[in-house]
Amino acid sequence: YSCNLNKEQCYKRADERDWGELQEHAYVACDVCSGRKLKAFKSCLHCVVSYCERHLQPHHNVDGLKKHKLVNPFKKLQENMCSHHNEVMKIFCRTDQQCICYLCSMGEHKGHDTVPASTERTEKQKELKPCLENFRIRIQDREEHVKVFLQEMEAINQSADKAVRDTEKTFEQIFFHIKEKNSDIQKHAELEQLSHTEDHTQFLHMFPLFSNFTESTEIPFTKRHPLLYFDDVPAAVLEVKNKLQDDLQEGWQKVSRTVTDVDVLLPQPEPQTRAEFLKFSTQLTLDPDTVNMRLLLSEENRRATFVSKKQAYPGHPERFMNRSQVLSKESLTGCHYWEVEWSGFGIYIAVAYKSISRTGDQSEFGNNSESWALDCYSSNYSLSHGKNCYRFTGPVSSKIGVYLDHKAGILSFYSVSGTMTLLHRVQNTFNQPLYVGLRASHFLGSDSSAVFV
Repeated sequence: YSCNLNKEQCYKRADERDWGELQEHAYVACDVCSGRKLKAFKSCLHCVVSYCERHLQPHHNVDGLKKHKLVNPFKKLQENMCSHHNEVMKIFCRTDQQCICYLCSMGEHKGHDTVPASTERTEKQKELKPCLENFRIRIQDREEHVKVFLQEMEAINQSADKAVRDTEKTFEQIFFHIKEKNSDIQKHAELEQLSHTEDHTQFLHMFPLFSNFTESTEIPFTKRHPLLYFDDVPAAVLEVKNKLQDDLQEGWQKVSRTVTDVDVLLPQPEPQTRAEFLKFSTQLTLDPDTVNMRLLLSEENRRATFVSKKQAYPGHPERFMNRSQVLSKESLTGCHYWEVEWSGFGIYIAVAYKSISRTGDQSEFGNNSESWALDCYSSNYSLSHGKNCYRFTGPVSSKIGVYLDHKAGILSFYSVSGTMTLLHRVQNTFNQPLYVGLRASHFLGSDSSAVFV
């Protein structure tokens, strides 16, 4: 069993409640008073009646009434009554996961696994404690994050002009080095071709055209990042062909190191249109060996839907036990793009290493160092990884596109509707193949579902 109110959802739900309605429920009238009804002091679960202090006295004085269960007053007492038999529902049917009365237990629920409602409440209360503690810790963490963000905002406001100048200078240096890198690679290819020319006359005829390659060119010092510093292209053409070959080998090694450094900082640009993204489209399926028992797979294992009734999946060491989530069968390296269409309360779209835990809080997508998870709820989103969680808003969309460049360490999430709108981009170093993850949840009767499209 897992608590479905996790991550940012607790905060979202609180913000969206109708506080006027809650205030209306704060006042419960006495059901016994005639004329002007006084404010109820207690509600009796046995009588299914709310009493003011005066009318509550018999429950304190009469022996038969003293055993009745009294609680703080609330209006929806009738919800404790069975709609079929008009009896108080004091029994919980674990088979059908609902409260029933004693007549139901002898009729339609006969033979089911039933326990007193108080017993089931005790069990559920135990499961609730870790969730509450988790929220308490997250609230503290978010308070610390807010403090840090406010400090950073203040610092940025104080030095905005300098930050803009530094940023512009950095981009100028980056573009300069990209241009120079391309020029060096082209020169290297031309020198390589010259060194393999078998015609001596042709070699000597072409050699003067490349002699200026041996001139040293000073590379501007880049203060912002040491990896952007480019070494000079080595002298490539000397007096004899053998010396030329040796210098070319050394020059190629330096150019290769330079290209590697630049690739780390400046990955290939992402596609800009959906048509370009779809060139990297990857067909994904969900792995039945990893699916949690609260999820139902369908549509050839491309769709996962939250269900109230646990599924009878066989035991497997890779199955998620405490979170309603599942991993893909396919592992990903290189460049990939996929889309997820979702409905219901909200979902998580994630990527994770295969080594992610399968039990406990650490198995939750985004709650560890082995996964990155986007939480989607209406126009509210959050990106979680380890102890970090970033909340943001974006266009409302039931379809999310995900672009992965494994080598460059780029993971981008897009809202897909008429256009592609970037929601969030992650820059990281991925040191293992990644698996796509989906997590569906349940809240107030709304079951979530997600499918690869």
